[in-house]
Amino acid sequence: MQPFSYAQVTSETDAIASLNQDENAVFIAGGTDLLGLMKDGVQGANKLVDINNLPLAEIEFTANHLRIGAVSRLSDVASHRKIQENYPVITQALQQSASPQLRNMATVGGNLLQRVRCGYFRDPAFPCNKRTPGIGCAAITGYNRMHAIFGASEHCIAVHPSDLAVALTALDAVIWIQGIETERRVSIHDFYLLPGETPDKETRLQPGELIVAIEIPDYLYNKQSHYLKVRDRTSYEFALVSVAVALEVEEKIIKSAHIALGGVAPKPWRAWETEKLLQGKEVNAATFRDAAIATVQEAKPQQHNEFKIELVKRALVRALSVVAAKS
Repeated sequence: MQPFSYAQVTSETDAIASLNQDENAVFIAGGTDLLGLMKDGVQGANKLVDINNLPLAEIEFTANHLRIGAVSRLSDVASHRKIQENYPVITQALQQSASPQLRNMATVGGNLLQRVRCGYFRDPAFPCNKRTPGIGCAAITGYNRMHAIFGASEHCIAVHPSDLAVALTALDAVIWIQGIETERRVSIHDFYLLPGETPDKETRLQPGELIVAIEIPDYLYNKQSHYLKVRDRTSYEFALVSVAVALEVEEKIIKSAHIALGGVAPKPWRAWETEKLLQGKEVNAATFRDAAIATVQEAKPQQHNEFKIELVKRALVRALSVVAAKS
């Protein structure tokens, strides 16, 4: 592990200035992903800028939205009573993330920025375009059971690992970003990038920018939501497939559907066409089966993960059924 310096900051201005003064400096809060990457030689840093003392841990409700500070701990968000009542999909996603010990340390901003869990990316002995562009993707010809069936490219087939990001994608969250001079808002749908020919670029976050908060619109259907995670074991494991669903139902007719998938693409995968198909349809098993079949029409499995197609269909039907039963 390479030597590095460490600095604590107490203002957003100082934090951002620290990164703009040193292009090899990085922010650290919980450090639950970053420190592992540094120990493994996957990511380096000359300086760690500790942002835990920034005033970014508030959880605020207004008439129009929920705002979660980027340094909020995952455990605090998951246990917040009003989030449990009004945004169950967020609570469920967090409760199935990592372990209790990690949730006590990990932050919301860090969770959204965690790197992929592809074994080839995390082992410098293998070529990886995400680590070093242009040297190849070992996963494409390797063991790719955990990898993407949507949105991949010939340069990268890794999947995004965050459970929280999938829930926030279904709820149309907005990410607040602070730069050296201006603050900007970016829809979560635009925040994450598909690998294309530049797999090393994962988000629209620019050098020196800091995520300061996540904002989620306050819609009635947020209460009618559910997160379903399918994994190899019941704790401390990343998703094979996950589904975040929110439904607006009136007299057994679906007025709107909001669906995001995890474990299947390089970014949280919004099922836009499936949502359109469900709109105006009656709540029943046949409708859900048709939606599930439509969702996987464009899937392109790898050598070892074709099973994910059937898993997506079954998980989606189950998640829709759970939410429909509450409506």
